[in-house]
Amino acid sequence: MRMLVAISVAAVLAGCGLDTASSAATAASLKKQELQEGQQTMQQAQRKIDGAVRQMQESAANADK
Repeated sequence: MRMLVAISVAAVLAGCGLDTASSAATAASLKKQELQEGQQTMQQAQRKIDGAVRQMQESAANADK
């Protein structure tokens, strides 16, 4: 979805006669935002995984008692 937006924005800017550097800067900015959002998603997933592992370890420890 975001890639489609980036391509659309780049196409519109190119059609308006703006220089290539401006389009490249816009695309780079969008890519940076996508990267940051991906990193946040990865961190959230890692926290969920860590929580699940912690629960499994606690369950195993309680089962041993």
